[in-house]
Amino acid sequence: MDLKNFLDYMNSGKEVVAGSEHHLFMTHLSQDAIRLTTELNSNYHTNSEIVKIMSEITGRQVDSSFSLFPPFYTDCGKNLKIGKNVFLNSGCKFQDQGGITIDDGALIGHNVVLATLNHNIDPEKRGNLIPKPIYIGKNVWIGANSTVCPGVTIGDGAVIAAGAVVTKNVPANSVFGGVPAKLIKYILEDNT
Repeated sequence: MDLKNFLDYMNSGKEVVAGSEHHLFMTHLSQDAIRLTTELNSNYHTNSEIVKIMSEITGRQVDSSFSLFPPFYTDCGKNLKIGKNVFLNSGCKFQDQGGITIDDGALIGHNVVLATLNHNIDPEKRGNLIPKPIYIGKNVWIGANSTVCPGVTIGDGAVIAAGAVVTKNVPANSVFGGVPAKLIKYILEDNT
């Protein structure tokens, strides 16, 4: 098993059977993510050092415009794609095995959880994992203590109110809040 095969499998949305080769590789990746996030979170780093560490965590070059206030947590990192001018506030927790894409200009608040895995509902197969990607569009703002669930797309320009639990897709230029999150209003593009 190599990283490409693992990511191809995870991005296919197929169930990951507990104890399988894919599951064991996932465990291996999590150990690397723990090592790198511990390094990130345990000392002061300049922004350029943070960009370097995040590039190691994701396995791809993170743009120099990226900004993060530690601590940051992920249990994989290798299926996380971050655009330009993205800001992550402190305490974010990303479960990215199923794939997380954060597009340009997104602002992610304190303690936001992005979760891309569900467990099988059958008690006999509860250890199995079902990956579904999260996509966060351009210039999205996710408020503090929000949770975005597997398979959710948040459209460009949308706002997620603090404390929301987002279980379904969010249209562009809208405000969603609550548990589960619901439409509060649309953002007017022309405020004149």
